[in-house]
Amino acid sequence: MLPPAPPSYDGRGLVNLVAEIEHRLTGGASSPRLEPAIADGIPSGDGVVLVLFDGLGSMQLDHRAATDLRATRIAEIDAPFSTMTTVSLATIATGVPPVRHGLIGYKMWLPEHSTIVNTIHMSTAWGEPIDGLDHATFLPPDNLWERLASAGCEPIVVQPGNFEATPLTKTLYRGARFESYWSATEAASATIDLAGPGRMVFLYLPHVDFAAHVNGQDSPEYVEALATVNRVWATLSMRLPDTITLVGTADHGHVDIPESRRFRLPDHSTPTSRITEDGRILYVHGDGSGYADEFGGVWHPLGDVDWWGPGVPHPAFALRRPDGIVFLPPGVAVLTPHGNPRLTGFHGGLEPDERLIPVLSRSSA
Repeated sequence: MLPPAPPSYDGRGLVNLVAEIEHRLTGGASSPRLEPAIADGIPSGDGVVLVLFDGLGSMQLDHRAATDLRATRIAEIDAPFSTMTTVSLATIATGVPPVRHGLIGYKMWLPEHSTIVNTIHMSTAWGEPIDGLDHATFLPPDNLWERLASAGCEPIVVQPGNFEATPLTKTLYRGARFESYWSATEAASATIDLAGPGRMVFLYLPHVDFAAHVNGQDSPEYVEALATVNRVWATLSMRLPDTITLVGTADHGHVDIPESRRFRLPDHSTPTSRITEDGRILYVHGDGSGYADEFGGVWHPLGDVDWWGPGVPHPAFALRRPDGIVFLPPGVAVLTPHGNPRLTGFHGGLEPDERLIPVLSRSSA
């Protein structure tokens, strides 16, 4: 098994889609814009609605329940590494790659607090609060929302109501107006009502990711979730005025892993190594070659490869990053003691199912 190529950060990546939107709204961006062949498929407008379908990789759009989504796909781009929700959301929130914003994994080493942080909850891997962790300043200034506001564009995030005031929301959306919803129908209505000239509305839909994790892509729950977000997209496509640019994408894709191929490690650490990120890849602080041998993967000590993107690193990057990565073979997941072995769907690696995300634009329908 050979290590995969790193994702694109120079024109065919999520960070470039964000840069394209920022440039259109403000005249500038903190990262390279999309390649023209992709950008030309996105019409200009007086305002922007960006929809993030959590867990909806491009390869999942072939499903019969994704008709409207599939009809508007204009391209495939790469999710940032690791292909985890918080890494992608931080990339959107900052408009820069992970090496620059510093959130490089769902679970990662936080040297300033001497612990592994679960970035979904901004807690320890054990679920305990981290004393002294300032969520509001975890990502560097100025973030995307602050830059938009400085340029006279109002940023609004439309999120599930139970996300309001959570540590992750405080981390990601500093400077943005928060609007909550409690159903998919309400999400669509709120987005339509809020969209307008001089505004960027960011709608986050978690439905597909949850169903894929818990039930897998062959389940009725997954089909229902996919149909739900397909209806939201169809509603937005029909009801938003033509003066609003409507774009959709995802944070990562999903792969189903059978129970017989999910392995659990006895501990996060050994005398020679410590594991932070787990699942489809392992971030190893120390020597990870033994894990690669045990599970049929490949150990890749860090070198000149820009897994987390180019640019001046975040001040804590050198201490947060692992010494290397174990890329696991397709169809295998390896979990630390605090991973959830009951999950069916996984992501985090760089197989096409995980890394390729769609760019949706209603202009192509």
